[in-house]
Order: sequence, then C-alpha cells, then structure tokens
Amino acid sequence: MSSASDRYAQRGVSSSKSEVHAVVDHLDRGLFPGAFCKIGPDVLTGDPNKCAVIHADGSGTKSTLAYLHYRETGDPTAFRKTAQDSLVMNIDDLLCIGAIDGILISSTINRNARAITAEALGALISGTEDFLKRLREYGVGVVSGGGETADVGDLTGTATVDSCAVAVMPRKSVVDNANICPGLSIVGLASAGQAKYEDFENSGIGSNGLTSARHDLLAPYYLDKYPETCDPRTDPSLLYCGPYKMDDALPGSTLSVGEALLSPTRTYAPVIRELLESHRSAVCGLVHCSGGGQTKCLRFGSGVHFVKDNLHPIPAIFEAIQTASETQNEEMFRVYNMGHRMEIFCEPEAVPAIIALSESQGIPAREIGRTEASSEPNSRNHLSINHLGETYTYKLGA
Repeated sequence: MSSASDRYAQRGVSSSKSEVHAVVDHLDRGLFPGAFCKIGPDVLTGDPNKCAVIHADGSGTKSTLAYLHYRETGDPTAFRKTAQDSLVMNIDDLLCIGAIDGILISSTINRNARAITAEALGALISGTEDFLKRLREYGVGVVSGGGETADVGDLTGTATVDSCAVAVMPRKSVVDNANICPGLSIVGLASAGQAKYEDFENSGIGSNGLTSARHDLLAPYYLDKYPETCDPRTDPSLLYCGPYKMDDALPGSTLSVGEALLSPTRTYAPVIRELLESHRSAVCGLVHCSGGGQTKCLRFGSGVHFVKDNLHPIPAIFEAIQTASETQNEEMFRVYNMGHRMEIFCEPEAVPAIIALSESQGIPAREIGRTEASSEPNSRNHLSINHLGETYTYKLGA
C-alpha cells in the first residue's frame, strides 16, 4: 500500500507546500519577518506608526462537498457554510498578528454556471454577508468590500470560493511570532463541539486536508454520479474510495458523515478579541493550525523545541478518516488539526485565565504543551507530539 504522503501527491495535493516555501521563503518577509502573516508599511495613509497586511485564502475543496449535498438534496444552504470557510481561513490568520478591527474583505467565486445555479450562488453571497454581520455583533471589526463572480466552466467543474482581506493596524499592536521562545506554555483551543456563537455542533474538520478526507470517506457512488468533482488524471482507485455516503452516521458522533465534512471552519475571533484586550501582555505568539496541521508551529520562533503532550481528545471525524485510509498517526498530525486549530503561546502563569476565557465562549481549552530549548545541533526548531504512549518527531525543513 502506498504511503499517505504518496496518496496526497497522487491526488494533486501537497500537505507541506514545500515547493511554495522553497520560493517564498527567500522573498522579502516584511516589517515583522517572524509574524504569522507578511506585514508591510501603511502605504494607504503613509502613517509611520501603522502597518498594513493583505491576505488571501479560500475554502479549498470544501466547496465540492457543498455541491454534492446540493445535487443530492436540492438544498443550497450548505454553500453558506462554504462562504464561512473562505472567510475564516483569512480572518483567523489575521487574528494571529493581532488584527481584530479595521478588516476589509472581498470574496471571489469562480463557478461553472452549469453546476452552480443562481440559488447556490445566492447562498454563497448571502452567507458571506450574514457571517460578517455576526462577527461584528461580537466586536470584530470586519466589513465587506464586495467581490467578484466569474463563470469559468473551462477551469472548474463546480466552484472555488476564495477571499482576500486587507487591514491597517498600529505597529505597536502587532503580535509577532518571533517572540515565541523556550519557556512558554501552549494553550490549544478545541476545533470541535459547539461554541456559544455557533448554531450547531462542529466536527472540527476545518478547511485543510479535505481533498483526501472527501475521497477517503465517501463511496464510489459519488465518482460514478458526479465525475465533474474529480481530476480525471487521478488514479481512479484513489477517488471516492471510502465506505460512506453523506447521510450515513459518523461513528462515535451525533453527526452524519456529510454534516461532519461540511462543518464550517470555526472562527476563534470572539475569543482572540477578548484575549488581546484582557491578556495581551502575556501573549507571545498565536498560531492558526491550518496548512501543516499540528506541525504549523515549526515555522515560528527560533531555537525552539515544541512539546505537545496533552492534546485534546481526537474528534470522531479524524478517527473515521484514519480508519478508512489507514493513514499513520505521524501523517495525520501533519495534515489535520486533530482536535485544536488555534494555539496561544503565553506566559505559564496566564494559562488558567486564558482557558477560562475560552471556555466562557463554550470552546474547550487546555494546556496542550510547552516550548523548550532546541536540542538540534544547529538549534533549528523541532516538534515532539506524544500521543497514547508514542512520540512523533518533526523538524523544520524536514
């Protein structure tokens, strides 16, 4: 059997994005080279005390799941969740530099008009506006700058949903992940469950690894019926090779498989806004565990050994993916968030207050680990994940 990393590559996916980092890591890194996002000078107003950031991300292949649900049920509302996926992948990255106000966001929908009808398009657009309105109700300063809808049937069989966010903020307010160093506690905020500001239970899946999650869980039925959702160059044995239909029960969960896969990416904006208002001095860094899963932290700080030995319980969706695909733990932690998607690197004495703050919003939090001095000969960053008596090690650049 091929390894999990081979399966991802054969599906046209790069879990590490090493080829991207090989290029961009040599480019100018902005005013705060160690920050989560590239930050530049405020060229909009020229104020030397401020800085600006422009950030782009999207929902990835989760839009395909909304399409499958729509075609199977005639219900377009799943596209509202796709709109949230795209927005959160931008907004929660911006949270990691301390941007919680003055955010202007625009979305781009590329669709095949034969597949994505007017009612589906309407759900995407209304879902965007309604989600931004809800964020403002929780004190997050984000507004819509409009967007673009392009009919590109030659480029996509269904739809892609992407967003771009711009923010201007005081330089003194920037959370700079260059400050991640040995001696800190790591608090992880759970990705699953139901926050007070969410309307339904979340499986915790987020928007990373969905190409493999979709094909490893869902049955060949979807390949036969919806070939437009696949790349025809991919080995058919890797397409929709799972045991489930979307309305099947997810083992160990109250959700169906479709509900779990379609769970919209949770935003931590209400929690991080309050955190930065009440405990800013104790916060040394913030990491959104998106691309790279639990290894994302390796790219921040210097001379650090990240130790994660008290992780959240692994949500049922990841257990199901692993069982169906026979993916090893080492690769699961590299690809998926596995139970927490936001990490707070803080002074140890602040941990109880930060946990209480998160749990006041209905999001379980725990001290999932700590930072120690690197034990690598060249002091490069490395990570140890201890899980069920086994230790998995990862190194920056490896």
